[in-house]
Amino acid sequence: MPKPLSLPFDPIARADELWQQRWGNVPSMAAITSIMRAQQILLAEVDAVVKPYGLTFARYEALVLLTFSKAGELPMSKIGERLMVHPTSVTNTVDRLVKSGLVAKRPNPNDGRGTLAVITEKGREVVDAATRDLMAMDFGLGVYDAEECREIFAMFRPLRVAALDFDEG
Repeated sequence: MPKPLSLPFDPIARADELWQQRWGNVPSMAAITSIMRAQQILLAEVDAVVKPYGLTFARYEALVLLTFSKAGELPMSKIGERLMVHPTSVTNTVDRLVKSGLVAKRPNPNDGRGTLAVITEKGREVVDAATRDLMAMDFGLGVYDAEECREIFAMFRPLRVAALDFDEG
């Protein structure tokens, strides 16, 4: 698919100028628009890298999370909690990974109603290969150096704390 031609101007900067003329100076409008556009760009780039593995970034994240667990398995509820997604999304993601042979499901012996998602050997191989490819393209952030990436992380941390993503204390 050919890449679209670049505009001869920054449309977000132009929108900011027009916004100021109509409603006054609101820097948060240009900031959020930039963040949303960056998210679209990064998701498209990362999804293109993991697609040959039959993954989306959401499925990749679930596989990574399972590799981080001691036994390679986690309760479905824990996956949703850690990835901060709705239980329906977790079920959909894990079911697609099961269909691909990357994850298996089994009853949780510690919770009679719960289910464990278990990464398979094929899942480990796929996540390792996809991770190598994502690291090779710096997760789409190659225009930034390591210090700038740390600054981006630090810049968004207060927003995540305010959203109660985690207890900072």
